[in-house]
Amino acid sequence: MDADRTPILVGCGQVTQREPNPKIALAAMDLTASAAREAAVDAGADQKLIDALDTVVILRSFSDTSWRFTSPFGGSRNPPKSIADRIGAGNAKRLIYTFQGGNMPQWCVNRLFEQITKGEVGAALIAGGEALATQKAAQRAKVELDWNENPSGNPESWGVGTPGWSEHEERHRMSGAIFSYPLFENSIRGSRGRTIDQHLNAMGQLFERFASVAASNPLADRQQGFSAQQIATVSADNPYIGFPYTKLMNSNAFIDQASAIILTSVGKARELGIPESKWVYLHGCADAYDHWYISDRINHHSSPAMRTVAAETLEMADCSLDDIGAFDLYSCFPSAVQIGCQEMGLAEDDPRGLTVTGGLPYFGGPGNNYVTHSIAEMMNQVRAKPGMRGMVTANGNYVTKQSGGIYSTTPPERPFAPKDPKTYQAKIDADKGPTVVESASGTAKIETYTVMHDRKGPSYSILFGRDEAGRRFIANTPDDPALLADMTTRDYLSATGHVETDANGVNIFKPA
Repeated sequence: MDADRTPILVGCGQVTQREPNPKIALAAMDLTASAAREAAVDAGADQKLIDALDTVVILRSFSDTSWRFTSPFGGSRNPPKSIADRIGAGNAKRLIYTFQGGNMPQWCVNRLFEQITKGEVGAALIAGGEALATQKAAQRAKVELDWNENPSGNPESWGVGTPGWSEHEERHRMSGAIFSYPLFENSIRGSRGRTIDQHLNAMGQLFERFASVAASNPLADRQQGFSAQQIATVSADNPYIGFPYTKLMNSNAFIDQASAIILTSVGKARELGIPESKWVYLHGCADAYDHWYISDRINHHSSPAMRTVAAETLEMADCSLDDIGAFDLYSCFPSAVQIGCQEMGLAEDDPRGLTVTGGLPYFGGPGNNYVTHSIAEMMNQVRAKPGMRGMVTANGNYVTKQSGGIYSTTPPERPFAPKDPKTYQAKIDADKGPTVVESASGTAKIETYTVMHDRKGPSYSILFGRDEAGRRFIANTPDDPALLADMTTRDYLSATGHVETDANGVNIFKPA
């Protein structure tokens, strides 16, 4: 490979807004443009680098992803064009707006690095931002904002737009992260033989270490440095959202944050006068996905895709976990971290730590764009310690889409040439879970479950169960307040009962 086409990261920028007045707070597009400009300044090339951009990739906003975050104030019809116009990137002819997924920032780095090595891309911006805190504040204050803009053209799409849940799962009210990750968590608890209280304490201890990193990060949204007891104790200020997760165990989506990274080649960086002290190389990377719907998983406490991505990323980088100096594991909920550590073979209390930002519940969970912050901060970390390797993991949907990257200021000994993911994806696809039935009846037992809460308390339950033939089904329980409350204090894993399908096609499981 032509050495001048060696791909590198050269600039990074991050912005956290804490303006309480929604009338003067910046909108998401403005925050993102600010982060992009900061990335160009960080590279030491300013407008010269922006002028050199031929590709602008914008991570899909949460308002364009989920009904829970839809903006009542509108938005851009072409986000990458809005950003290119704001920063003066008039030479950027390729404008890309990704589909949803927390894996997408790392996935985009992996793809763009390949395109740089082929000479298809000269310089590219990856950026994204959210203003959900301002959106929420405006709604509460009944302030009308106008975020609508209609720049010309339509962007190219990257990624997969298919929802992460099936119609049958949605019928049972399992249609989002806050509903699915608690199901993984209780399965993890069962696999580790813990009581409810023991597992609550373990989750608190795990996330206390994330909160302590956020406490010293000036960009973090929550800097209180919560203790394990504060995180694990259910209270009026820290209620259950989806049992066993308290509020402080959930990704903190209502923030105003943006980040950006700029990629180019060694040859282009030299041409633009970007100093080598700014260059960051990607030594290893990989992408894979587990069975798309969680009904089809082998179990709900592991991730063959995460295991594969970790192994492939380390192999490409020609190193082991012992050679990594810093990590940022995707941390939307405790289960994502626990499964990540398990599949990587990394201790949850590793002295190197598991995050460089503070994680999604404490640093901030800016939708699909969090990992752009991870990569930006990892760039800062490896620049501060030349030669150190830093590893980032990224997770999309519901422990579904996995991506990984290992970064360093040291040039890799081999050309950038990741394996085609198809070479290892087939093995993951072939490893199938139990047979799934849509209509279940008869004696059955619970495989894993959660109890969703609203402001009044327990609201409804979602569970996966097995019938007498070992087939899996998804179900709800009766919306009985006493039963739902009992399911949060007494262990219902492996509880037996009877399941029937009602007239609406919903399976109802009644514990014995």
